[in-house]
Amino acid sequence: MALMRIAVEGEPVLRTKAIRVRNVDESLRKLAGDMYETMIDAPGVGLAAPQVGVSRRLIVVHVPENYDGEVNPEYNFRLVNPEIVRGLGRQVGQEGCLSIPGWVADVPRYETVTVKAIDLDNKPVRIKARGHLARVLQHEIDHLDGILFLDRVEDKNTILQVTEEMYEEVAQ
Repeated sequence: MALMRIAVEGEPVLRTKAIRVRNVDESLRKLAGDMYETMIDAPGVGLAAPQVGVSRRLIVVHVPENYDGEVNPEYNFRLVNPEIVRGLGRQVGQEGCLSIPGWVADVPRYETVTVKAIDLDNKPVRIKARGHLARVLQHEIDHLDGILFLDRVEDKNTILQVTEEMYEEVAQ
C-alpha cells in the first residue's frame, strides 16, 4: 500500500463526473487499498477516487465506533459505483473535506439513505445508513459527481476557517 496525494479545491478532477467502473480487478483493489491508507493517514472518514486524482466511481469509508457522539459500531466500506437509491428526512451538520483543508460549514443532508454499489469482489451491496454514516456516504458520492460540500451550504455564514489549534482543542 502507498499514500497518495490528495487533490485540493481548484483541481479540475474534483469538478468532473467520475467514470463508471466496468469491472473490479486487481488494480482497482490496489487503488482502494491505497485510498484507504491515505484516508486513515490524513486523517479522514471518507475518500473518493477523484480526491486522489483518479476519475473512477470508487469511495472508501471508515467511521470509527461511536464517532461524533453517536452510539454506533465501526463502519468500513469500499464501494464501487455507489449511488443513493433512497433518501429520507433532513439533517444539518458540520462538514469538512480533505480536499478543502481548513474549512468547515453546516451542510444539509438526508437523515437516512439507502446506497447500492458493488464491493471489491464484484458482489452487489445495499447499505441502509442514518446519521453520520449517511452524511459521509452522501459527501463521498457527491465527489463522484464533481460536487463539493461548499456547493451544498445553504447558510454561507456557517462557513468557518479552522486552525490547527482549534482541531487540537476539540481533540482534547
